[in-house]
Amino acid sequence: MKAKKVKDANAAFEQSLAKQGNQAYVLQLYVTGMTPRSARAIANAKKICEEHLQGQYDLSVIDVYQQPQLAKDAQIIAVPTLVKKLPLPLRRIIGDLSDRDQVLLGLNLKPKP
Repeated sequence: MKAKKVKDANAAFEQSLAKQGNQAYVLQLYVTGMTPRSARAIANAKKICEEHLQGQYDLSVIDVYQQPQLAKDAQIIAVPTLVKKLPLPLRRIIGDLSDRDQVLLGLNLKPKP
């Protein structure tokens, strides 16, 4: 009886690991209007997502001028800020995302050196 439970638990664990490999990224990019820095951040975020997360991401761009309550609720103190909500852990990357290596590290897409 115990052997069957162990096999079932192992199978469930392996299925869970397989699902994590295909887990979608939920990203929110907070910007201020269409300033040059915001436009750069949007372009960099889209490029990184298309190159590294093809079809496995949901990127929302939030203008803090138009939706200030969302920025307040997320405790955004600097913009542009990219927030990785899923997969956990939650991460915040501040800036125009031009330092590709730092962004990839923050999104757990590149191993630490």
